[in-house]
Amino acid sequence: MVYTLQGEGFNSGKAVVLCRFEGCNLSCSFCDTDFQGIDGPGGGEFKSAAELAETALKYWKGDESPPQVLCTGGEPLLQLDGQLIDALHAMGFEILLETNGTIEPPEGIDWICVSPKEGRDLMIRKGNELKLAFPQENTDPARYLELDFEYFYLQPISGINTKKNTRSAVEYCLNNPRWALSLQIHKYIGIP
Repeated sequence: MVYTLQGEGFNSGKAVVLCRFEGCNLSCSFCDTDFQGIDGPGGGEFKSAAELAETALKYWKGDESPPQVLCTGGEPLLQLDGQLIDALHAMGFEILLETNGTIEPPEGIDWICVSPKEGRDLMIRKGNELKLAFPQENTDPARYLELDFEYFYLQPISGINTKKNTRSAVEYCLNNPRWALSLQIHKYIGIP
């Protein structure tokens, strides 16, 4: 857990308590998440949902209401359940979710961002934003436009082809204006 700025998508640049859950139900060739365990600062196992929510609130530094917690992973829906949602709401949090969309979410999540992966079937077909890592082999972004999302983002896959992928994403967005470009600003400015 860390207090930082959201680094991508619609909420990019906004202060959040980043709660990264370990584990994922997929294995993607372009995964950029470091699974380094729970031993570092802000990491750990929590005895209860209330304890996790109380810990998250200790990280929040803003006076604005409501504080925001970003549940991400790995795949957060392997662990994020109704009990934790209730505990976070009891602490006043607005809950932002970043998920691969392959697991049905519990009720009560305030913002749902789905990031589809390489031809996987989506259980979540409605939400606030769809953020597609781009380009993905055998994945046509146009097929997602029929889904019920408010915002559609292409996010260049980072790595050895970052510049090439960014140019491709920019060109795609220019030719398909329902898509907007999402850059991982946290990587550019060196924050978690």
